[in-house]
Amino acid sequence: MKKMTPKPATKRTGDISDSFVSLSGAELAPLPDRFRQLKLDLVRDREKDIVAGWKRLLRTLREENEIIAKKGTGVIPQVEFADLENGLDSKAREEIKKRGVVVVHGVIPEKEARGYKERVEDYVHKNPHTRAFPPHDPQVYELYWSEPQIKARSHPSMLKVQKYLLSDFWHSASPNTPISLDIPLSYADRLRIRQPGDAAFALGPHIDGGSVERWMKDGYGRGNVYDKVFEGKWESYDPWEASGRVDAVNDLHNGLGACSAFRAWQGWVSMSAVGPEEGTLLTYPLMLSTAYTLLRPFFRPINETKIGDGFLDERNWAFTGEDDMTSDLHGAFPGHGQELNDELHPHLELSRTMTHVPEIKPGAFVAWHCDTIHAVDKVHKGHSDSSVLYIPVCPVTELNAQYLVRQRQAFLAGTPGPDFPGGEGESKHIDRPTEEMLRRWTSVEGRQAMGLDKLIASPAALPGAREVVERFNATLGLV
Repeated sequence: MKKMTPKPATKRTGDISDSFVSLSGAELAPLPDRFRQLKLDLVRDREKDIVAGWKRLLRTLREENEIIAKKGTGVIPQVEFADLENGLDSKAREEIKKRGVVVVHGVIPEKEARGYKERVEDYVHKNPHTRAFPPHDPQVYELYWSEPQIKARSHPSMLKVQKYLLSDFWHSASPNTPISLDIPLSYADRLRIRQPGDAAFALGPHIDGGSVERWMKDGYGRGNVYDKVFEGKWESYDPWEASGRVDAVNDLHNGLGACSAFRAWQGWVSMSAVGPEEGTLLTYPLMLSTAYTLLRPFFRPINETKIGDGFLDERNWAFTGEDDMTSDLHGAFPGHGQELNDELHPHLELSRTMTHVPEIKPGAFVAWHCDTIHAVDKVHKGHSDSSVLYIPVCPVTELNAQYLVRQRQAFLAGTPGPDFPGGEGESKHIDRPTEEMLRRWTSVEGRQAMGLDKLIASPAALPGAREVVERFNATLGLV
């Protein structure tokens, strides 16, 4: 491997609480006036179309929320890993695309997945100085390079699932878009070992991948990702269109844990058996939530009395004109994740629509679209640990290639991934895996995903995919 010396990360030390205002205790101050001006620019000369689109959206949400509340956990799509070999039928695929979440059972053998947790605990025992949240009763560890994490990310079955989730769900309008959806890349994320009774890691409904950037011209606006929504034509917005994401900027404020790479799916593999209310994941299983989140800052209730259905009725919500426009983006703050709740986003009815994923066994992989609203149980009411390794799904793009250069250097140095809080990380940890170990443990696909071996484009790859693979290899010094 050709060694490279990229610019080092400059983020301060911290933990997962720094990513969210609600966990960090940061003071909520009004956004600067430039965000008010930004909002005015977004809707100028589009008011009538946006109002009409908003009304259609509220009617649709009311119907869909009833379905979600009625079905509960049953609304979450589930598939078996073995079934992916033959591909899913169109009905199953469309349901996953609508819900923005899927549980893939049986990806990694149960015994092997449960063994990951034991190895993590042994690693932490040998390195008691490992940072975690909360410090007095650790539930989420600032670990990125433990043996189980590396093995899980590069597991042949994991890479197969990731390739499927990229190539069968995401697409590009142009064959020349510089993206490869056939080759998943490894993104080093944290892990969670949540103990029964824990209420500290009470992370409510949120969206990762930036917050204010979704409205900013220099953020997602660079890729025109949400243009159709801001035109009031949310029905024409395709959340699975990848071309705009190639140029989008997710992190303009260098937040601790803010994601600068393009993670098409977020996900985790379970190291434990866990069910609803046992410290597990909840999602708002409807991709339409993106349109609502984006349009919400432009509307206000006429009557703020929250009694009965009248408050949510479309006739009670008025477009905010130029004279009354504020800078507020409803739960979005620079450098932090987008947070949502019933007060700020009432039409999502999150208190009754945030839905648990079903019972999970060790080795199952849960994945959700990068714009999906998700949360964790406020209280872990189970009797055993709820443990997962966070493993997002990332395609090959130029942005991700640049990220992998820095991540590869972080691996070699034992420091946290570039998106995460800085500091010495695992650089002084006993039994931290080396590059030689990684090469011994992984297949060529696993090493390629880590940026250690040269990528090879498929003979059937589109022109844009071939081009970005060549750029990737050049960026990583693998030519």
